[in-house]
Amino acid sequence: MLATEMNALALQSGFEKAGLKARVQSSINIDQKVAENYINEKTLKYLNNGEVVIFAGGTGRPYFTTDTAATLFAAEIKAEVILMGKNKVDGVYDSDPKKNENAKHFSKITYDQILEKKLQVMDLTATSMARDNNINLIVFNLLEDNSIIKALEGKITHTEVTR
Repeated sequence: MLATEMNALALQSGFEKAGLKARVQSSINIDQKVAENYINEKTLKYLNNGEVVIFAGGTGRPYFTTDTAATLFAAEIKAEVILMGKNKVDGVYDSDPKKNENAKHFSKITYDQILEKKLQVMDLTATSMARDNNINLIVFNLLEDNSIIKALEGKITHTEVTR
């Protein structure tokens, strides 16, 4: 959980260097100089003011993945999309592209197809929650230069996951 706090702070720094106001909110009790406690009403206020909100700390509970935490927060704020930056993987494949050079890349796929094919995109709880809350997912390679901006603009190899 603490690693997510450090990653969130690094992401906040990047957004601020790009001229955006960014805040880190945490689901775990941490020094308020580091991150604010997550309160949905405050989050919505920040978003309505055009600020970027970065969630850290997972759910604050063991046995739940950060995928589930991201999806839970997205559902609570009624987000339309989750950006899922991966390490050296530029989307969803029919098998692990790191192990299978012939793995087929999907430019678009549904949550039901992911569940049917048992693809390892997110854990089952997160996948079902995103589907049930009609939250799209953009999966892309986080290590590509300016990947987040490119993902938002659709200018990066990615997979769009929809209901």
